[in-house]
Amino acid sequence: MALMVVKFDLKKRVKLAQTVWFMYWFAVLAGILVLSLGLFFKIELRKRSELMDNNESHFLPNLLIAMGLIACATNAFGGKVCYDSLDPTKFAKWKPMLKTFLVLCVVFNALLVITALLCFVTRIPLQFTLAEGLKNGMKYYKDTDTPGRCYMKRTLDLMQIEFRCCGNDNYRDWFEIQWVSNRYLDFSAKEVKDRIGSNVDGQYLMDGVPFSCCNPSSPRPCIQYQMTNNSAHYSYDHYTEELNVWRRGCRDALLSYYGGIMNTIGALVLLVTMLEVSVTVGLQYVDTSLSTLANPEDMESESEGFLLEKTVKETFTDIMAKMKAMGKGAKVEEGGEEGVATVS
Repeated sequence: MALMVVKFDLKKRVKLAQTVWFMYWFAVLAGILVLSLGLFFKIELRKRSELMDNNESHFLPNLLIAMGLIACATNAFGGKVCYDSLDPTKFAKWKPMLKTFLVLCVVFNALLVITALLCFVTRIPLQFTLAEGLKNGMKYYKDTDTPGRCYMKRTLDLMQIEFRCCGNDNYRDWFEIQWVSNRYLDFSAKEVKDRIGSNVDGQYLMDGVPFSCCNPSSPRPCIQYQMTNNSAHYSYDHYTEELNVWRRGCRDALLSYYGGIMNTIGALVLLVTMLEVSVTVGLQYVDTSLSTLANPEDMESESEGFLLEKTVKETFTDIMAKMKAMGKGAKVEEGGEEGVATVS
C-alpha cells in the first residue's frame, strides 16, 4: 500500500508543478546562501590562519562551499524538470533518470544534515587548534626580524585589540615567554643579566604584557610592566586592584567568535535542509502523479501521487534485500575471478 496518497486532477497537477518549480528556484538562492556562508567562514579563518595549529579547520568551510555548489546545480535541474512536467513530450526525456535523481536528492539531504551537525560540533577540535596555535604564535611574537615570522607581532597585537583579550588563557601567559626581541635588550644592564641568568632557558622573562593588552577604558594609565611589583607603582596592589589589562584569554574570545559563526551557519543549513526536503517531496509527487494517470493519453484524467510506493517498513525491507543481493553478487564475482586465476 502506498504511503501518503493524494488524488490529483489536471488543475492540481499544474498548481503542484508550478509551486515546486518556484520552491526549487528559491532553493537555488538557498544554495547560494550556503556557498556564501562557506566563503565568509573560510575568509574569517584565513585572517588568523597563522594562529591555527593545522589546516583541518578549513574542512568545514570547504564542505559548505561544496554543498552550496551542489545545491545550486541540483535545484536548477529540479526546477527544469518541474517546468517541463507541464509538457508531456518534454517530461518524457527526464522520466528515465528521475528516480535516480530523487535518490541522489535524499542522499544530498542527509549530507546537509551531517554538515549542519558538524557546524555545531567543530567547536571542540577548534578549541585545541586555537590553544596550540596561540601558544606557538606567542613564542614568535618577538621574532620581528625573522623571515616568515615577522608578521606575528602585528597579527597578535591586532587580535588582542580587536577581541579585547590578552594571552592564551589569560594575561599571565605572557609572563612565561620572552616576548621582547634580544635586539631591544641592553645586555650590559644588570637587570637584563639578572633576569636572563635566573632563567634555565636563558630567556628574558618579566611580569609584563604587550601594549595591545591594555584596556583603553581604564581611568588609570596602563600598567603593563612590573605588574606583580606593588612597590613599582604608586597606590597599587595587584592582588586587590582591578588591573587595566584585558583579563579574558584570546582562546576563549576567538572560540566564542567562531563558535557563534558556526552555530548561526548550522541553524541556517538546517533551514536549508528543510527546504530541500520539501522540494524533494514535491518532485516525488509530481513524478508519481504523472506516472499514475488513469489514461496516459489524456492529461486531464485523474491520478494519484504518493510519497512511497509501499509502507516505510516494506520499503526498508526491499532496500536491505537489494543491498544483500548486491553483496552476494560481488562475492560470486570475486569467487569466479579467483577460480579463473587458479586454473591459469
